[in-house]
Amino acid sequence: MKKQLIPVIIAAVLFPAVSCRKDYLDLLPEDQLTEANYFTTPAQFKAAANAFYNKMISWQVIDKSNVYDFMDFGSDLSSNITVGSTVNYGRGTVNAPSIDIYWDNAYNYIRNVNLLLAKADAYKGDKSAIKQYVAEAKFFRAWHYFFLLKRFGGVLLLTSVPDLSSPEITAPRNSRYEVVNQIYNDLTDAIPDLPTEQAIPAADKGHISKWAAEAFKARVLLYEATWRKYTGTSTDFAGSAGPASDQIASFLTEAATLAKDVMDNGGYKLWDNNATLNKRSSYYLFSIDGAGSNPAGLDKTSNNEFIIKNVYDYNIRQGGINLTHTVQAFMTPSRKMMDLYLCTDGLPVSKSPLFQGYSDITKEYQNRDYRMLSYVLGYAAIPSAGSLTLNGGVGYGNQKFAAYNYPTYRNDNQESQDYPQLRLAEVYLTYAEALMEKNGNISDADLNASVNLVRARAGVAALTNALVTANGLNMLTEIRRERTLELYGENARFDDLKRWGIAEQELNQNICGMVVGDASYPTEFRDASGNATSKYQPAKYVNGEATVATGKGNLKCIVIDAAVNRNFKRMHYLFPIPLKQIQLNKNLVQNNGY
Repeated sequence: MKKQLIPVIIAAVLFPAVSCRKDYLDLLPEDQLTEANYFTTPAQFKAAANAFYNKMISWQVIDKSNVYDFMDFGSDLSSNITVGSTVNYGRGTVNAPSIDIYWDNAYNYIRNVNLLLAKADAYKGDKSAIKQYVAEAKFFRAWHYFFLLKRFGGVLLLTSVPDLSSPEITAPRNSRYEVVNQIYNDLTDAIPDLPTEQAIPAADKGHISKWAAEAFKARVLLYEATWRKYTGTSTDFAGSAGPASDQIASFLTEAATLAKDVMDNGGYKLWDNNATLNKRSSYYLFSIDGAGSNPAGLDKTSNNEFIIKNVYDYNIRQGGINLTHTVQAFMTPSRKMMDLYLCTDGLPVSKSPLFQGYSDITKEYQNRDYRMLSYVLGYAAIPSAGSLTLNGGVGYGNQKFAAYNYPTYRNDNQESQDYPQLRLAEVYLTYAEALMEKNGNISDADLNASVNLVRARAGVAALTNALVTANGLNMLTEIRRERTLELYGENARFDDLKRWGIAEQELNQNICGMVVGDASYPTEFRDASGNATSKYQPAKYVNGEATVATGKGNLKCIVIDAAVNRNFKRMHYLFPIPLKQIQLNKNLVQNNGY
């Protein structure tokens, strides 16, 4: 880790990424900024804290990070088997690399956080004037350690700014439990000194609020409680010590309590404009980018759902990646994802009398969850019967995160919608899942206060205990389904499968596309003008067909990626420690199996 820990000039601290303001650019000439003469005023602490927001993985490529490594490519929900590092990860094709930018970046960012905290301890001025920025620093240290925990498990904890002779840089890895305790303590310390969302001035919107920190802490606690419950120590490296006590129940209790506080007091609201946007709120929510980004003329000020976000602006800070093109081409859903969408009566397609089947492409979309219309079709109409394009056997598109009226209103690299790091819908789902995991049951009142608000926006009937009982459903499965559908493409699926202990089961199945053959609608290839060029020919698909369970029984589907190609194992729940780090620190222990 020597490379990360060499003292650096603080040149990046002056870009206020969250507010898109330029107020702090002229505080001092950059060539005069050093650790010795910086952090002498509250404004400098604020500017330094602002820079932390630019280090969350989002649209822009920062320090070689790539958001496409975190958008569910290669998961069981995705038919993309060509683009993104997680395509091979989902197959279990993982080798220990020499370097991992996500290890290097996280420790670089943690070092800058620790530097601000050290300077705050030594600050001779009014410490109450900098307490918010200290709290933000602790939040971001927790953010980056949680990222490392999810990726590598237990890692080396650094809470100071060591030099090359400090013993910390050659210490053994801390256990995941020690890392969790550090995350927990940092968030606990940060929350009281952060402003409420309501108290953050308009110019600073996007800064971390008390409610944001509570929502993130709830995410951490739910993750770790369910990891311990279902995955336990099966992935831990040798010698990892367990927690002092069983914390599963207390973590779940606190997760629900924090989520409820955000729900009741945060002032956030689901962005529901289905009445004016043709039932497509769940599409336009992720493409709000000025009044021209939707037919209703709604801009970002209408969105009070994003709790933690990276702020972008068409004039000041564009996304700078081929966002629309990439998500349309490579975030395409699998057969499994398409069949996960409920019917409007709240029942799965295998149980609902409303499901029309696959006899033509129109019927599959009828009486279905609005999120299916939003994510797959965007603002386009339901295709007419027989208008199918196979698109390599997938047959389905993706419009989540794609710009409206692309490429006329926004073209590649111009997209400037905000990136949602954490939003209210997730808080509702966290609340419901935490209660269900803790108690083994959940009341209809709690469902109505949480998951059913999300379902209502999706045009789906409420989830109730009576619905579950009458139709032989499983309540926990249905709550997990809602999370899967709502957070598609938002860096949740791999983490969820692993914390639920079912990644091997779900990732090692055939990845399938459209239903064909006996149940088929006219499966035709069509050219750019819509003219049919040929009928579906099974021989053209190297992986052939497979008979899989669908909403109308066991039917033939095109195989996009065969199960024989997929070998995800328990060892893959964690990524390998980069080999260069083990060479630099002989006390680092590699994760199991690598």
